[in-house]
Amino acid sequence: MRMKLFDRCAARWRALPAAMALASCATLAHTAAHAAPPEDMARRMAACITCHGRDGQATNSGYFPRLAGKPAGYLYEQLRSFRDGRRQQADMSHLLANLSDAYLRDMAEYFASLDFPYPPPAASDLPAAALARGRELVFGGDATRGLPACVRCHGEALTGVQPGIPSLLGLPRLYIASQLGAWVTGDRRALAPDCMAEVGRKLDNRDITAIAGWLAAQPVPAGAKPATTLPGGLPVACSAMEAHR
Repeated sequence: MRMKLFDRCAARWRALPAAMALASCATLAHTAAHAAPPEDMARRMAACITCHGRDGQATNSGYFPRLAGKPAGYLYEQLRSFRDGRRQQADMSHLLANLSDAYLRDMAEYFASLDFPYPPPAASDLPAAALARGRELVFGGDATRGLPACVRCHGEALTGVQPGIPSLLGLPRLYIASQLGAWVTGDRRALAPDCMAEVGRKLDNRDITAIAGWLAAQPVPAGAKPATTLPGGLPVACSAMEAHR
């Protein structure tokens, strides 16, 4: 029963209408072939906001993650991972299949440059004990299992670290849980060294429910930005940062 949540999440994403994916793909392919000036990126990204919300802002009550304000290096590597098969999602793969690294970098830098306030978080329906467990893992990890705290990599404020580590705040609970589950099952991968795959193998369903529930219930501070450095260094080797050295 452990994978029931992850299977449900994947099914919701795969359920997007094929026509939407194909139409969006055609839009991107056309605009990629007919380069427009940088200031025209908003129009060129129309396919992305179909799912990710206006200007990539998303919401905290749906499934799709926010793109606006994420580190450009992180967004770029995720776009490449969808295109190259390290992340599995049919619509994203179709959208990105024929796009160059240069165009993916333009997309990443466009969304990274956007700065919008976050909506308040949705109230959690998890028991207090589960939320407390989530907070404990986020800030303290579990040394007995070699599980580092989330803040060790994602920053003390959990707003990410430049250039390649994303914020964990302002994301839907379902999305967080499904992505942690994808690391557990191997459905989501990164270039070596794949630090999140190493972390994911140490998580169980109780951990994932608690972490996702606590993170999704946290407000995003006004003016929150990814940190410029990680003072203590990473606890494990991670391609998210090494790729940008």
